[in-house]
Amino acid sequence: MKTELVTTLKRQATKILADLHESKEPVLITEHGQPSAYLVDFEDFERMQSRMSILEGIARGEKAIFEGRVYSESEAEEKMGKWLK
Repeated sequence: MKTELVTTLKRQATKILADLHESKEPVLITEHGQPSAYLVDFEDFERMQSRMSILEGIARGEKAIFEGRVYSESEAEEKMGKWLK
């Protein structure tokens, strides 16, 4: 992963963005020697958000199973009947 100073980002934003879009590699931005932010390509960020949403849904499902909040197939069909017509 590439690392850049915030001052370098300020001076060379266009170049850093061009490199980012070409390499698709996130850039770690540092301030005063400490990590401050990640600069990521727009499409990569959107893809990560989509994956995160899917993983959160899976986690909710696993939690429901663990807590016993599940339905049999026939119970689910009965409850979903009004939407399945």
